[in-house]
Order: sequence, then C-alpha cells, then structure tokens
Amino acid sequence: MAWCSTAQVQRQSTCVHTLSKSIEEQEVEILSALLLDKRRNRAVYYEPYDKQREFHRAGKLYRERLLIAGNQLGKTYSAGMEVSFHATGKYPHDWDGKRFDRATLIWTGSETNESSKELIQGVLLGTESTSKADPDFGTGSIPHDAIFKVSTRQAGVKDVVHEILVRHVSGGLSRIVLKTYEQGRKTWQGKQVDVVWFDEEPEYSIYSEGVTRTNTTGGIVMMTFTPLLGVTKVVESFLSPSEGDIPKSVTTMTIYDAGHYTDEKRAEIISSYAEWERDTRAFGVPMAGEGRVFQIAEETIKCDPFEIPRHYARICGIDFGAGGATSHPAAGTWLAWDRDADIIYVYDCYKRSGETPVYHSSAINSRGKWIPVAWPHDGVNNESDGRPLKDKYLEHNVNMLSRSARYDEDRGGSQDVEPVVLEMLERMRTGRFKVFSHLHEWFDEFRMYHRKDGKIVRVKDDIMSATRYATMDLRCARPQELTVQKRHVPQGLRMVG
Repeated sequence: MAWCSTAQVQRQSTCVHTLSKSIEEQEVEILSALLLDKRRNRAVYYEPYDKQREFHRAGKLYRERLLIAGNQLGKTYSAGMEVSFHATGKYPHDWDGKRFDRATLIWTGSETNESSKELIQGVLLGTESTSKADPDFGTGSIPHDAIFKVSTRQAGVKDVVHEILVRHVSGGLSRIVLKTYEQGRKTWQGKQVDVVWFDEEPEYSIYSEGVTRTNTTGGIVMMTFTPLLGVTKVVESFLSPSEGDIPKSVTTMTIYDAGHYTDEKRAEIISSYAEWERDTRAFGVPMAGEGRVFQIAEETIKCDPFEIPRHYARICGIDFGAGGATSHPAAGTWLAWDRDADIIYVYDCYKRSGETPVYHSSAINSRGKWIPVAWPHDGVNNESDGRPLKDKYLEHNVNMLSRSARYDEDRGGSQDVEPVVLEMLERMRTGRFKVFSHLHEWFDEFRMYHRKDGKIVRVKDDIMSATRYATMDLRCARPQELTVQKRHVPQGLRMVG
C-alpha cells in the first residue's frame, strides 16, 4: 500500500548535485535522504497486515468498526495510519476503505492524558518527539510537511497535545482533537464529527456520544482495543447485537496475524502470559464474560496441515447466507474423518457475503464434487421465487445430501444445537477434533463463539454453524473413491496355467 511522494523524488535528486563528491559520499547522502524521508513520511511506506487491511476495508461498508486484538500487535498503529489518510486526503493508490474528499474533523479518545500522549499522540506525531521544539517533530503517521499547527493543553502532564491542524489536499485544514475519557461525557457532546477513533474501550455512554457525533456527517466510528474488561456493554453491542441494530464490523487480530514476530518470539510471548489471560492478550478473546462455547485453548486443537489420505472419510457442511454486502454470509466447512482413530480434522473453510448460489456452488464444487454436503433445515424453505434454496444448489450439481442435517434419520426438521456442540467440545478435550492451523477465519469465529443468558449467540457464527452440520452428519462422510483403470485384453488371448 505504498506510493512514491514528490518530496521523496526531490530529496533523492538533490542529493547528487555535484561531481566533486566521491561516489561513497554521494551514496551516504542519498541513503540519509531516504531515511529522513521514511521517518517523516511513514504513511507513504505503510504496508498493512491482512487483518489490518480487512479492518480498513470494512470502513467502506460499516459505520461502526471494532479491531479487537491482543497486546502489541499493531492495532493502534493501523488506526493511526487511517486517521492520517482521512486528515490529509492522501490515500494509497489501492485504498479500498472509507474516503473523504474534503478536510475532516476527527476526534480521538484515550483513557487518560498520559495514555493519549504515549499512544495516540505518539502514533500520530512520532514517538521520537512530543514537543514542538523538537526538530524531529512529525515522525508519526501524519507526514511532516502536512502538519500545520499543534496545540497543547494544561493537563498536569507535560506537552500533552490537544489539537493538530493538518493540511488537506483539497486546500483546507483538517482538525484532529485528542480527547480523554477522564474528561467526562459532556466533552463528547456538541459538534458533528467525521471520524471518531476510540483507542482502548470507553464506557458505553461515551461511546454512544461518539456515534451520535457522526449521525449527520456520514462519518465513521472505529475502536481498537484488547478486551481486558470482558464482555462489556460496548463489546456486547458488537458481538451480540439486538434485533434491528445497524450491522457493525468486528475484526479479530491475533499474535499469529502480526508479521513483526517470529514463531519463536510468539511462543515466548504467549508463554509469558498467565494462563487465565493468555487468550485475551495473545488472541484478543474477551476476558471472562458469560462464557465461551468452547472453553478450551485453541493451541490444543491446532495441527499443521497435511495431505488428507484417500481413505479418510470426508464431508462438507454449509450454512446458507442471505443477500447484501453486510448481511449473513454463506459458509462452508470441510471435515476429514480418520475412522480408525476416530479423529475429525477440519481442513478447509469458506465464507462469503453478497453472492448468489451460483457463486457458492462453484466454490463448493471446486473442493471436490464427490464430497457429500450437509445442510440446515431452512434449506427447504421457499425463496422469493417460490423455490427451496437447496434446489438452487442441486441445479449446479452440488452433492447435497437427500435430507437436511439431523442426529437421527427418522427425526428431521430443525435440530437442537446443544448435543452437537457438546460432542464437538468432548472431542476437543480428548484430542479427537483437530483444526488445520492456517484456517484463520475458522479460529476467528471459534474465539468469539459465546453464550448470552445461557443460549448460544447466533451472530458471526456462519463457519461454526457449517461445522456443526458436518459433524452432525458425520456418519454420511465417505472416502474418495479409487479410480481403477481396466486393462484391455485382446480378444482370443487366454490365460495359460
């Protein structure tokens, strides 16, 4: 997501301005100019990880976004970069998130003045500099030459920034106002704002005020935090929305999604956390709460991918989606069953929104048309055109089972969720349910699969549902058939012996 700035080209060209200097001296000057440009134009060199890119992309579709992540994974850094883009109007050439074509008013939120200075201020203006007198001012996400003015406030903490004025490509000035939660709810009232960024979780009343500020501007609200407070009202509004709520986006980023760590360093960091906080600090799983459905460490069910032996029985489970880019996605999960050891391996998964059965059918068939497909009972319901949804998949040669997923062949219809969930959990605990480690979307849902008032929350559980249907119909799994080629024996040739 990088582009070449005009300032960068100018700096490079002015370095080689005389033939009287040695080649070594010229090379040193060029390198120094490049390093200075990189420090003062960090946004130009921003290369987001996949999860950060997913978070940015969601801004085009969702008004409210949450990047929920473990500690030190880059969540604040990515939001700081997006704030820079919205403030300057200098979007990367391949930016596919939200855009503004005018100068913007942006509010940021931190818990205290200290955290505002150390985190948000450090990301926006540079960790090397926190004062206007510092010659390295402007080494953060906002380009050095885009900073017009910085104002500080008297807050008992030296050089705490209150406001940053930023030059926008339209010719106007964007305003970034750095607020804190300790200032109270009233300071979050009044103006209409384009972008609100909460770094670390606010109380619900402050979050609600932030959302209200964007009501008339077509603006966006984004949050970045590690869920150490558990399933609070703010978290619950994202993970367990009420009926009729506007759709919101949740992106989960784990230590395995952060490319600045090696595998050895990841293992070291994970082991350094207390067992009870490991899931939260490394994987972004909300602390405590009413209870995850699968209360088991994901490391115990992960396994390295391997080539599935032909004699393993396979089955696919699908969950039918609904139309619209932000609506219920269609999902599929592929299981391989080692019947000798009675171990299930989840080796593939798929999820996509806003596509037709034709598209989903193609995705399913591409993974093996011979694999039987388990499907939920709502597939027998008629669509707007009067045809059952399952029939649309059959028309495209998907190997659908002849009836919907069920525990007992004689008992069809809608099935209770709990028995298969308990079976999956028991398999996980006894080492008989494994998941290929590269299936990030599967683990994203696994981490957030939770209960409310004792019942499983049916939100962002599409892949989990597909896994349930496949597990429920595991007896229908079958191995890949061997293709036997018959040898042609010329007529009249007889075996002698």
